[in-house]
Amino acid sequence: MRERPEGRMKSSRKVGKRQVLIGGVLDYDGTPITLQGLQRNPFHDAYHYLVNASWPGVLLLIAGSFAAANALFALAYMALGGIANARPGSFPDAFFFSVQTMATIGYGVMTPQSGAANLLVTLQALAGGIGLALMTGLVFAKFSRPTSRVRFSKVAVIGDFQGRKCLMFRMANQRDERIVQPQLYVVLLRTESEASGGYFIRVHDIELVRDRHAFLSYSWLVIHPIDERSPLRDAAPDSLRRDRAELIVSLTGIDEGLSQTVHAHHTYQAQDIRWDAHFVDIIRPREDGGWLMDYSQFDEVHQRA
Repeated sequence: MRERPEGRMKSSRKVGKRQVLIGGVLDYDGTPITLQGLQRNPFHDAYHYLVNASWPGVLLLIAGSFAAANALFALAYMALGGIANARPGSFPDAFFFSVQTMATIGYGVMTPQSGAANLLVTLQALAGGIGLALMTGLVFAKFSRPTSRVRFSKVAVIGDFQGRKCLMFRMANQRDERIVQPQLYVVLLRTESEASGGYFIRVHDIELVRDRHAFLSYSWLVIHPIDERSPLRDAAPDSLRRDRAELIVSLTGIDEGLSQTVHAHHTYQAQDIRWDAHFVDIIRPREDGGWLMDYSQFDEVHQRA
């Protein structure tokens, strides 16, 4: 599936459920897409991968790399035999001497005692300094990367709203800081067949009653009127499943606390849309004149009998 309004589908390698962009190929959440003919090198985007990877995975990779590097230097020290006060042929002694050298600890119990060992210590000190700089930059980038905690309703609904048939879903900001000037963009992806054979993915813009707001603090009910201009005007549950339709939601705004742009996205597949339904109200007046926001019913819907 190419990143353009119309793109032919290829076949052969399965992609996971995350939204990824690999060599111009998009994979949307929940849609198994196979790729063929791409020449990929995972080291080309190593920094991008690590910044987006989970913290446990990155910490495990850092620890593994540190241990592997020290093990290699330990083998080199054993081959040179140039560590004073180390037991002859002891890998643990060589390994811990390597750790002390790379971490610039220097207890003074074990020291290099030959020119070759001193040269190797110099090389390891340089490698350790570069590794520390890279690790510091990576950890800082992960800490400073702005993220959002926007909650999307698990399902979207199609039903009557103020006398009109509408597609609706809702969002909520799960942080105390508001998202200032949020802008929302929604598209419908639908598989359509060509007269000459084959398929392509057509992208339809979904017009919203309101696609921007002053800020997102509590909850936002997103509404798309299904009229004669809507790409959903002739849609039905069976047709959306047959066409493998998906709603792709993208939100952009500014985090009020960090003054940085944050993003959020979500995907609704055909089976995630409830027909002839509406959301349960989560806003109720309080006796003291305020309002109660009941997020325990955020995903609840009423189905019309």
